[in-house]
Amino acid sequence: MSRRLREIVLLSLGVITPLGILAVNISAFVMGHLPALRLIIAGCALVSGLVLNGLTAWWVLRLASRNANPLYREYRTWAIGAAVLIVALTAGGGGYLTYLGMRDPTHLPDSLSMIVASFMLLLPLAVAFASRRIAGMGGIIPVDEPAGKEKSPSRRGALGRRTN
Repeated sequence: MSRRLREIVLLSLGVITPLGILAVNISAFVMGHLPALRLIIAGCALVSGLVLNGLTAWWVLRLASRNANPLYREYRTWAIGAAVLIVALTAGGGGYLTYLGMRDPTHLPDSLSMIVASFMLLLPLAVAFASRRIAGMGGIIPVDEPAGKEKSPSRRGALGRRTN
């Protein structure tokens, strides 16, 4: 075993225990004060949903403006309005369902909260993945393609373009 690997293993072992102690004590504090912290946790879920779903919606709208520009230009206001509504509803629903799931400290971990949290994580990833597949791009995380790597639109996929 190399010296560098031993140092990393020893450092990891030295850091894991204090982090575990902090996590247990913070968890005990939250459980002891759950009725008071329930609204804060739901608010954090709401903000998280707004950020994750908002970033995904922004990226999908950018992708639509690039790949279906004539259609996007015609329905831009509707597309942005629908995106805002979907982001607000999913984030608000996630916050509210998290609030409901945290109502009884004796029934934690709560299946509703676990399902909602999983959905809040998977929804933006699934939308980004599906959008990238539809646009013919690879990968899961929406990043801009490096210069020279963009796919040029095919003639068959061009909407409303005439060749003269």
